Amino acid sequence: MAELITVDDPDDPRLGDYTGLTDVELRRRREPAEGLFIAEGEKVIRRAGNAGYRMRSMMLSAKWTEVMRDVIDEATAPVYEVTPALAERVTGYHVHRGALASMQRKPLPEAGTLLSPEAGSVRRVAVFEDIVDHANLGAAFRNAAALGVDAVLLTPRCADPLYRRAVKVSMGSVFHVPWTRLTSWPKDVRLLREAGFTTAALCLSDTSIPLDELVARRHEKLALVFGTEGDGLTPEALAEADTHVRIPMDAGVDSLNVAAASAVAFYATRAAGTA
Repeated sequence: MAELITVDDPDDPRLGDYTGLTDVELRRRREPAEGLFIAEGEKVIRRAGNAGYRMRSMMLSAKWTEVMRDVIDEATAPVYEVTPALAERVTGYHVHRGALASMQRKPLPEAGTLLSPEAGSVRRVAVFEDIVDHANLGAAFRNAAALGVDAVLLTPRCADPLYRRAVKVSMGSVFHVPWTRLTSWPKDVRLLREAGFTTAALCLSDTSIPLDELVARRHEKLALVFGTEGDGLTPEALAEADTHVRIPMDAGVDSLNVAAASAVAFYATRAAGTA
């Protein structure tokens, strides 16, 4: 059982994991390098723990100690009790959910390992190319978890799905969908082909087929590839894809937000993934 440790100095080095949480560039550099991420709020902290992530420490205000009592009692890491004002000085914002936990990252698997038969029945994969908005990535992960996607692959320039905002928007779904980061995109499409996947790029190209037609083909293994928020998929990624797919739309709208598009595509292809 962890002992509650009262901290009243915002410069206390024991709170170092929580400093400057609103500085996106700092946290993007620091968190992966130091092997940590921040879980915010009761539900997300619990889901991270249930997914097997090890707690480094927890910081919370007094009003949250009873809510988190069972987590505190089971913790082997230090638990720091602070005032809301001190938490704001340390983090840079008002911590509405009252509790933060610093969690230890797990090593990412190799993409080939994630796609191999030994990893289990992986028949539907999402590939996100260069998505830099953490909220969009978090929402896409939540869609993937809710709609039965077996694994997620991220290109090297994609945002960090374990960044605090991505985790919060996903409601902890990033902890439950197997994922990894590709190292040589789009050459890594070959890993999908070697594992028996058809790659379908969501785009507006002249050769794209309607999403319903893709579903009707009932591919046993299907990888859906989504591009960045502004420009969509790169020409190189489009050239590597086996087929191009569009979501038909009305009212002169040509495209959806990438998170919304992923939800539509994931739902529509559930039959293809379970054929």
